[in-house]
Amino acid sequence: MTTQTAAEDTAGMTAVERELRVQLAACYRIFAHLGWDENIYNHISVRVPGPEHHFLINPYGLHYTEVTASNLVKIDLAGNIVGESDYPVNPAGFIIHSAIHGAREDALCVAHTHTTAGSAVACQADGLRYDNFYSCLLKGKVGYHDFEGITVNPGEKERLIANLGEHNFLILRNHGLLTVGTTIPAAFQSMWAVQRSCEIQVACDSTGRELIPIDAGVAQTSSDRVAAMLMGNDYGQLEFSAFRRIIDRIDPSYQS
Repeated sequence: MTTQTAAEDTAGMTAVERELRVQLAACYRIFAHLGWDENIYNHISVRVPGPEHHFLINPYGLHYTEVTASNLVKIDLAGNIVGESDYPVNPAGFIIHSAIHGAREDALCVAHTHTTAGSAVACQADGLRYDNFYSCLLKGKVGYHDFEGITVNPGEKERLIANLGEHNFLILRNHGLLTVGTTIPAAFQSMWAVQRSCEIQVACDSTGRELIPIDAGVAQTSSDRVAAMLMGNDYGQLEFSAFRRIIDRIDPSYQS
């Protein structure tokens, strides 16, 4: 017979994991609210405490608006479901997220999207240009990973990790966007920043007009000033909390 500790709830789940589940489920709802969802595809994951590097990910088959704290699926780095679940896991999601969670200790949360603007920039030969307010803040912070088809080949993991390096932003060429963060709010805010950068770039390109370049030195200085924010434990917390309050007013069922 096992003895339940004060840090565990009635299901044997730690209070920390429970909070991460609620926060991650809220993040899925926020992504859907912002139009960053893609049918039942794409993924946001968070690693739970422990040496096993288990992580939580969305149940394959549910829309982001159906994700709740309790139906998130816990899996290990080999893709095995830990505990019980009524749902499978998308193999493509497993490859990307297990690679990063296994290699980057600081990557607590990993988010991946196929937004129209993000995918459009990912298809451009020169990728993200540092010529708008948001994109210049990311100068030197974005990695690129070449397209290898649907991400179901375990052999791609090594190249994905090498291309991510120490970056928290990764553009998957011909594919979409990916961000990592030391917290769920950090990964969210990073995705918001790169998504806005892509939206503005696509909008500017659609005008067909000559653009005003940003001086490389100014862009680098702006990026350097943001660097410290990315490392802070409170990065993205205010923004994430604001959107979570919106979701709470719309539908707080994600907490269940």
